[in-house]
Parts: sequence; structure tokens; C-alpha cells
Amino acid sequence: MASDPAPARIRPILEEITNMLVTVVGDELLVVGEITHTTTFNDDLALESIEFVALAELLQQRYGTAVDLLGLLAEKDIDQILAMTVGELAVHIDRVTTADQACAG
Repeated sequence: MASDPAPARIRPILEEITNMLVTVVGDELLVVGEITHTTTFNDDLALESIEFVALAELLQQRYGTAVDLLGLLAEKDIDQILAMTVGELAVHIDRVTTADQACAG
């Protein structure tokens, strides 16, 4: 098992999510520090529900409707939602977009 929790193909997705979060929340988000694979949306970023909706819209614009953040959240219980990390979202995006590419190819 690699010591890096973010595999190479996930890193660009993490960067895109970070950029989207800055767009949604503003530059003050960068004061929080580096957003990593283990950064949580609730405890670390304190994202509000309206910010999740705005992030979901940006994700769908970038990756298509298969990347359904609100649908992903709907599958989780409250404790899982509160513990969700940026890395978990990145892995979901990678999985969905890879599956879409496989179906298209």
C-alpha cells in the first residue's frame, strides 16, 4: 500500500475540487491551509449546505451529470456526511468518470 493517500490520478481532481471550493467559498478558504485528501468538508472547511449545492453545480458543469454530489450525500447517513473528505469526493469523481469513459470506449 502506498504511503501517499492520494494516488497520482486523484491529485488533479483534488486540485480542481480545491479551485472550485475557492470559487464557492472565496479566497478566505485558503487561510484554512492546504486542502488535502483527508480534509473534511464539515470539520475542516465548515461548508454550509448552500455551498455544497454550489459545489455540486460546478462539479456537474466540469464532469457531467454522472458526478452527482447531492446524490452521493443522499446515500450516506448523517455521520458519514459529517465525516466526508475531499479525497472521498475525488475518488468518487475518478470512479464515475472512469466508468463513463469505459462505457464510451
